[in-house]
Amino acid sequence: MSIYVGNLSYSVTQEDLTQVFEEYGKVKSVTLPTDRETGRLRGFAFIELDTTTGEDAAIEALDGAEWMGRDLRVSKARPKEERPRSSFGGGGRDSFSRGGDRDSFSRGGGGGRRY
Repeated sequence: MSIYVGNLSYSVTQEDLTQVFEEYGKVKSVTLPTDRETGRLRGFAFIELDTTTGEDAAIEALDGAEWMGRDLRVSKARPKEERPRSSFGGGGRDSFSRGGDRDSFSRGGGGGRRY
């Protein structure tokens, strides 16, 4: 199991989180996701402790606690959900390579305004 920690300060580090969660058990991992385009932290993290008892204690103690000027949201992490593929053009980028609506875009058609 892992723990989801939300509403984090954008200046938080792995070391900061390790220090806080060590009180509840040995920290096995800390993951701080970043935005692909900007590289900026996304404001949440995933923490793994060595025991589920420690993880449960951390959730109980830290959910709603104020830390670094923010109220933390701490809960059991849920599995990542599959997201549906984009339906733009009937199949994303591939629709253009298969013909798709390429011609209407190049002629200015497609129902949009013409200037």
